Amino acid sequence: MIKETDEKRDVNILLCEDDENLGMLLREYLEAKEYKVELCSDGEEGLDAFCCGQYDLCILDVMMPKMDGFTLAKKIQEVNSETPFMFLTAKNMKDDVKEGFELGADDYITKPFSMEEVVYRIEAILRRVNGKKTQDMNIRKIGKFTFDLQKQTLSFGDSQTKLTTKESDLLTLLSNKTNGLLQRDVALKTIWADDNYFNARSMDVYITKLRKILKDDQSVQIINVHGKGYKLVVDETARP
Repeated sequence: MIKETDEKRDVNILLCEDDENLGMLLREYLEAKEYKVELCSDGEEGLDAFCCGQYDLCILDVMMPKMDGFTLAKKIQEVNSETPFMFLTAKNMKDDVKEGFELGADDYITKPFSMEEVVYRIEAILRRVNGKKTQDMNIRKIGKFTFDLQKQTLSFGDSQTKLTTKESDLLTLLSNKTNGLLQRDVALKTIWADDNYFNARSMDVYITKLRKILKDDQSVQIINVHGKGYKLVVDETARP
C-alpha cells in the first residue's frame, strides 16, 4: 500500500517571555532538547516574529510589556488559527486560567515550574496536533465521495465500499493529481514496479472498477488521455 510521508521537520517554537533570565534559561533548555526557539521579550516583538516566521508552537507569558499574552494570542489566531499556543504566567487566578482556555490555549503553566514539565506539556501538544494532521491527511474528498486512504474505503452517503490495495493505491495516485494528468508509466512503476504489457492491462481493469464505483457522482469521472495516462476529473460547478 502506498503510504504518504512528510519529511521530518525541526520543531520551531516562539517563546515570548519578558523575564530575561527565565527566557534565556528556558530557551537554552529547549534547544538542548533539539527544539528551535525564537525568544522575544515583549508582545509586540513576538507578534512581529510570528508574522515573519513559521512556528509549530507558541509559548506566551501573560504579563508582558507593550502587549500582554492574551492580546498577543488573539492576534496570532488572526494570522494563523491553526498554530497551537500555551501560556506561562505567575498568575494562577481562576479567571485568568479560564480566559486563557477560552482563547483556545492548548495548555497553561503557572510559575514556578520545572523545565521538565514544560517539555512534557510541549510534547503532549505536538502529539495531539500531529495526530490530527495525520488523520486529516488520510481523508480526502472526491466530489461527494470520502476517500479514507488508511482504511482503504470510499464512502458515498450511507454506503461504503472497501477497496482492494491496488484500487486504493491507484485512487491515491489519481487524487494526488486531481484534474491533472497521471502518467501511465508513473502509475505502473509506482504500483506494479514494471510498466510491461500485462501490468498495463491489469491497471486498465482496476481503472474500470474505480469508474463503476465513482459513477454515483456525475461530477466525478476518470478519463483516458490517449497515449499518456489518466485524469481524475472533479467538476466542482456540477455540485449542488
